[in-house]
Amino acid sequence: MSGDKAEPHNSWTRAEIAERLAADIPDGAYMNLGIGLPTLVSNYLPKDREIILHTENGMLGMGPEAHPGHIDPDLINAGKIPVTELPGASYFHHGDSFGMMRGGHLDVCVLGAFQVSQFGDLANWSTGAPDSIPAVGGAMDLAIGAKSVYVMMELASKGGSSKLVEACSYPLTGIRCVNRLYTDRAIFQLDADGATVLELVGATTVDELRTLTGLTLHDGTSRTERTLS
Repeated sequence: MSGDKAEPHNSWTRAEIAERLAADIPDGAYMNLGIGLPTLVSNYLPKDREIILHTENGMLGMGPEAHPGHIDPDLINAGKIPVTELPGASYFHHGDSFGMMRGGHLDVCVLGAFQVSQFGDLANWSTGAPDSIPAVGGAMDLAIGAKSVYVMMELASKGGSSKLVEACSYPLTGIRCVNRLYTDRAIFQLDADGATVLELVGATTVDELRTLTGLTLHDGTSRTERTLS
């Protein structure tokens, strides 16, 4: 699936998912953005809130992605994307950075995923393919260390199957660690009772989501219209 809307009336682009997620980050939060899709969130953080971004390669106070002409080769995030720094930014050893992650000092982390189970299990590092990366990496530390774990992804795979599943078939990154799932079709809360639909995108219905996912989804929606830029 590409980042463009297949049906503009009932799905968000990747940028719109990031913008919607950013709106839910509270003032004063310390947050880590995982590699890939989550890095888009830094471009949409509300300007009236102080949200301090942490990157696992050793920086607090990371700003938005750097644009050509304003790139400092010494300023990159964990995904090797050039970034900016905000006033008050600090740098530290990789080991200290992981101490922050494992020690429960991050309020929120945002991760991508191959699959998420209805109870919040996370699979985001391997599909079992021969060319998969060899190890889980820092996502494991973020999944168990952050106070809240948000995942952003497109709800359906390229083949059309749901990536929100009854049980993950891919190797797990963490067990029952995902609190909230932001997708192009809906936002879900995940807990011991299963998946609850919190917000629907456009004309999407809960019954459509039940058909797509094959899950007994709880309906916790309130049809509040939001305007995304």
